[in-house]
Amino acid sequence: MNARETALAAVRDVFPLPGVGLERGAQEALDYRATKANLDARDRAFATELAYGAITMRRTLDWYLQPFIGERAAQLPPAIREILRLAIYELVYTRADEHATVFEFVNLAKRHGHKGVANLVNAVLRSFLRDRPPEPARERFDDEDDYLGTRYSLPTWMVRQFRAVFGPLTETICAALNDPARAAASVNTAVCSPEELIERFAADGVTAVRSSVVANSLLVNDAAYLRRNESSAAGAWWTQSESSAMPVDVLNPLPGEAILDVCSGRGNKALQIGARLAGEGTELCIELEPRKAKVLQTRLEAAGMAAGVVIGDASGELLAPDQRFDRALVDAPCSGIGVIGRHPEARWKKQPGDGERLGRTQRAILDRIAPAVHEGGALVYAVCSTDPRETTDVIAWFVNHHNFERGLIPAPYERFVTEQGDVLIPPGIEGRDGFFIARLERR
Repeated sequence: MNARETALAAVRDVFPLPGVGLERGAQEALDYRATKANLDARDRAFATELAYGAITMRRTLDWYLQPFIGERAAQLPPAIREILRLAIYELVYTRADEHATVFEFVNLAKRHGHKGVANLVNAVLRSFLRDRPPEPARERFDDEDDYLGTRYSLPTWMVRQFRAVFGPLTETICAALNDPARAAASVNTAVCSPEELIERFAADGVTAVRSSVVANSLLVNDAAYLRRNESSAAGAWWTQSESSAMPVDVLNPLPGEAILDVCSGRGNKALQIGARLAGEGTELCIELEPRKAKVLQTRLEAAGMAAGVVIGDASGELLAPDQRFDRALVDAPCSGIGVIGRHPEARWKKQPGDGERLGRTQRAILDRIAPAVHEGGALVYAVCSTDPRETTDVIAWFVNHHNFERGLIPAPYERFVTEQGDVLIPPGIEGRDGFFIARLERR
């Protein structure tokens, strides 16, 4: 299996036929298929570029194809449609040897179809190269958001949501979501300083610089290096995006305090909290999924941090009625609209109703956690979403139902602070994930 066929297999894993095959995320699918095909580093990189690109740019690729296949699109076998998308992606977005590209994808169509569809693929690709259609142009669309969705390959409803929140930044966000997301690592300052870690990375030929916003977060130029080496770091550092590191930075836990970490997941933020406590104080983590809780406990132990881990639903009765904490972090389950730039398939898996559904869960968790914060204590609510139904609407409800008010946001976040006093990170811009963070203090 060569690089192009590996890319095809990965794309089909991401978009399987209903009830047929196991649906995988793009990274999981590519890792599985490339390993199975025993691709070398060069072919693996090419397969990754094709698969990720064809998944991300799916809507735009269909727009390019529509004049050449028209109504036949619905009748084409799914594998052939994916082959056409991959071929058009290679022709439009890479430095393709055009004749080789057509030849290879026509042969791929023969292996996954029959002579008739292979001839169709050949005719479509040669017609495309003859006509060389330009990229989507604004004047060809009646609706601005349909244009942006087609131009940058996003669902129109998502573009409209960005416009409602970010206004004139909308097109900048849409374009940026197709650029590589910035890799970053968080430093366990109980083990080493950011400067020491920068030197360690440099010795391995990796460039890292300190974030201008988040204390103890390093921006790194090699995501693959971080993935390869995190397990051997023994908790001295861990891969964590700059935006994901912001909620704990805003929470600012201090040694000697009692900290509650709600919806801990695999533990990136729990590790941040543990590093800041530096062995003084207490940390309690709540996580719904036993599998993630096990990973969390293992990572805490590897980093030499002590924390309690409770497995259960944070909206249920997990805490004692008199249990109190100096600070609480609620990293609530959310739609994940803010991180679609990191996951090629995510933009196509989200649904317009996700924000409304998850908003109810977020309110239930906050409702349960609020009484556990000491008077004068702080609660930070964070979601990797910019959907108002999960952000401003939730906080407006919360301050109306609980004796909390918005607290001060650290100075480095000033450019991201909204009129209401919350932190809102636009997705994609400067390689960041979209995030919403509210700091609330109990009166």
